[in-house]
Amino acid sequence: MRLAGRVWPEQDGRRERPRDVVGIMRMTSGTITAAASGTWRLGDLEVNRVGYGALRLPQTGTAFAPDAVPRDRDEAIAVLRRAVELGVNHIDTADFSFSSLRSANELINRALAPYPDGLVIATKVGPRRDASGQWMTRAASGELRGQVEENLRQLGRDHLDLVNLRVFDAGPVDEHFGVLAELREAGLVRHLGLSNVVPEQLARAQAIAPVVCVQNEYGLGRPEQDEFVRLCGEQRVAYVPFFALAGTRRSAGRAGVTEHDEVLAVARKHGVSPAQVRLAWTLHQGPHVLAIPGTGDLAHLAANVAAGALHLSGEDLAVLGRVHVDAAVQRGR
Repeated sequence: MRLAGRVWPEQDGRRERPRDVVGIMRMTSGTITAAASGTWRLGDLEVNRVGYGALRLPQTGTAFAPDAVPRDRDEAIAVLRRAVELGVNHIDTADFSFSSLRSANELINRALAPYPDGLVIATKVGPRRDASGQWMTRAASGELRGQVEENLRQLGRDHLDLVNLRVFDAGPVDEHFGVLAELREAGLVRHLGLSNVVPEQLARAQAIAPVVCVQNEYGLGRPEQDEFVRLCGEQRVAYVPFFALAGTRRSAGRAGVTEHDEVLAVARKHGVSPAQVRLAWTLHQGPHVLAIPGTGDLAHLAANVAAGALHLSGEDLAVLGRVHVDAAVQRGR
């Protein structure tokens, strides 16, 4: 794989470096790359376990908000290129991730094409937004091919490495997943995954075609998914959490949230940020668990990548494990 050290078009020899941030210096001063997090195979595609999620890249603030301010194009492109320089080779995107002026797919294409060897781009189908950004009803099975082709067009690809079917309820997935399986046979899609599903839906999909990953909401304080995480590991299916940092704030991010004292204590012990502790905890849940944190900030990007090298002790995991369970109890009150 040839990812790090790439010279991008329009560069004049100057490389923008992430600024130093108090609390992450220990984890970034050695320019830790995503390779430190270890690897996993999505079918025949090997990726580093720390990737990048492009959900919030087209705008600042909350994703999908009607009044979201579009992110500066050069800033977004710099983040994507730096991610690849830091060894990120798994980028998660979707054609419905856009603001009034920016599209995640368009930014990825503009920043990274021609794509480096070994870069895996995963996308989703199912959700739809109209040109004004309003959510529409989910795509019918007959509309999925059009969504796949739109992702191909925006990304400038002749096939998609990985397509996740986003599911909206606990009902059967057979019809929609069957369409994607046909597109896989036709060569438009290399691998298939599922998003927002339960174990029964995974089993039904696996009876139709191989599933290389499950992408569900999960992170510290969300123990409802623990058993599913374990099940995916037993079946050698990657588990790719979304909102692993934001938690219940989801697309709004974690800014302004009061952190648990125990998380702060572990962060102080290791000289890192609470966000890095949360990412490291997620990765400690199994070698098949992949992280796709998103950010539009170069320093936060470097910190997220560096979290893949953070080793949590048994004592750390016990402390955080109590937070994991207690947070759900408190949320249910």
